[in-house]
Amino acid sequence: MKVFLRKVTKTPLDFEIKSDKITFKGYLQYHSGKLILLKANLGGLVDVSCDICAKKFELPLNENIEFFISDGIYEDKDDSTLDIVESFDSQIDLDELLSSEVELIKSDYFCCEECKSNRNFDSDEE
Repeated sequence: MKVFLRKVTKTPLDFEIKSDKITFKGYLQYHSGKLILLKANLGGLVDVSCDICAKKFELPLNENIEFFISDGIYEDKDDSTLDIVESFDSQIDLDELLSSEVELIKSDYFCCEECKSNRNFDSDEE
C-alpha cells in the first residue's frame, strides 16, 4: 500500500496491513516541515529460528512503532536525534515498511523454550 505524502494532513490517516500472521496498524499524520509522523502497532506471530538449536518457532509480536517520514532528504538543524525514514519520491510504501520492521525483529537473537529450560542463563559458570 503506497501513500502519497502530500495527502497526509493534521487529521490522522489510518491504515491497516496484514501479511501472513502479522498486522501492521496505525496512522500517518503531518507533523511539521517535511515530516510525517507514523505511529503504529505490529502484532501477531513471526517465524524465527532458535540461535542455539536452529529449531523454528513462532514468536508473538506486540511492538509499538513510532518514527518520522521525511519527504526528501532530512536536514537536522537542531541536532535532535529522531528516527527518520527518508522518501525520495514523495510517497511511502507501507508494505515495505512492514517487511523492514519484521526483518529487523528477525535479526535479533532468539532462544526456544526447550533451550531455555536446558540451560541456566543466570549462572556465572562457563
